[in-house]
Amino acid sequence: MHFKKWIAKLEKLFAALNLSLLSLHFCLFLSWLLIGLKTVLPTMASGDDSPIFEDDESPPYSLEKMTDLVAVWEVALSDGVHKIEFEHGTTSGKRVVYVDGKEEIRKEWMFKLVGKETFCVGASKTKATISIDPVRAFAYEYTLEINGKSLKKYMENRSKTTSTWVLHLDSEDFRVVLEKDTMDVWCNGKKMKTVGEFVDDGTETHFNIGNHDCYIKAVSSGKRKEGIIHSLIVDNREIPEILK
Repeated sequence: MHFKKWIAKLEKLFAALNLSLLSLHFCLFLSWLLIGLKTVLPTMASGDDSPIFEDDESPPYSLEKMTDLVAVWEVALSDGVHKIEFEHGTTSGKRVVYVDGKEEIRKEWMFKLVGKETFCVGASKTKATISIDPVRAFAYEYTLEINGKSLKKYMENRSKTTSTWVLHLDSEDFRVVLEKDTMDVWCNGKKMKTVGEFVDDGTETHFNIGNHDCYIKAVSSGKRKEGIIHSLIVDNREIPEILK
């Protein structure tokens, strides 16, 4: 009742001021809006970031990935060093092979817990095989073969058929590999375009890394056991070879 009387008095006041009833309602709306803002703003300014639903009981989760990782190898090929990872579930028989982080093979259930998995590695599709052999009850041995040879034997043979150099140019690292049997040159995983020429004391295989002139010089060592010696020259500077 008191509120109605207050409204009636305001109507008379606004009438005296030649204001319409619509203007009165608009002013009342603004008054209520200001009162509401005075109530809400202090709460917003307090920085309260509590959840809207306080009884929210969402189940916690973990980002940790559960794996059966049993073996990791690094294989140096002409196009780079490749990382091979193998997961083996000794109860489910699960087998998963990753090459450079990319999944190549996945078998979730295998009744036979031993056996072999074959896949390819690198740009040249080099054949690789992982063998699973029992050692004792519930224990297994994992070996990697590259092109039909044990990893150790393969790397020993490769050291005889390739030369590798690592250099730093223009704030970047480069890995140069020469395949002696084919004279192919690889740099950071890419096969380079080369031009060969004969010189007085041997041969030179020319290529470019960016704006840098490079060539691999091949000369005879004069010794039967050592054979031909290969040297990398970049901008007229010899780069030392990596000893394997």
